[in-house]
Amino acid sequence: MRRFVIAIIAAVSLALSGGQAYAQRCLPGMKGLELRGGLVGGSSGDFYLGSAMSVYSGRANRWVFGAEYLQKSYRYKDMSIPRAQFTAEGGYYLNFLSDASKTFFLSIGGSALAGYESVNWGKRLLSDGSRLMVKDAFIYGGAVTLEAECYLTDRIVLLADIRERVLWGGSVSKFATQFGVGVKFIIN
Repeated sequence: MRRFVIAIIAAVSLALSGGQAYAQRCLPGMKGLELRGGLVGGSSGDFYLGSAMSVYSGRANRWVFGAEYLQKSYRYKDMSIPRAQFTAEGGYYLNFLSDASKTFFLSIGGSALAGYESVNWGKRLLSDGSRLMVKDAFIYGGAVTLEAECYLTDRIVLLADIRERVLWGGSVSKFATQFGVGVKFIIN
């Protein structure tokens, strides 16, 4: 029985790896739905989540339109004060490196961002009687992203990225570095 199972696994492995034809990837007009998330500034309690739609424009370059939620906490005495940002993104990613089989891509992208920032969910009075001087505000700015894409199948892509965001209009800090992973599903 054990030999039979090993023979089946070997046959399936050979069938999947030998002579496999790859579908055409990153053609103009192809679309992908991205789900991504990660850490902000390398801190385990600070995170972001987002989704985006990618539309390829040729040579594996693409337009990206999406939305993102970012939460970063600041320590004050024995409490944590959250800052939440809700942003919309529109940007262009330029492919600058790929392998011959079109399985791995490196891209650099620039995006415009706009959204809303809330500090301590709008509560300015803290439990110890202190008053926050920061206010909720509309924010705007941009981001630069270095992203790696690795095709697991012809329709599923693994993503890894490093991103630097700079946003004006808020009261706390302008810069945020993100380290993230994601998955993209090619939908046509």
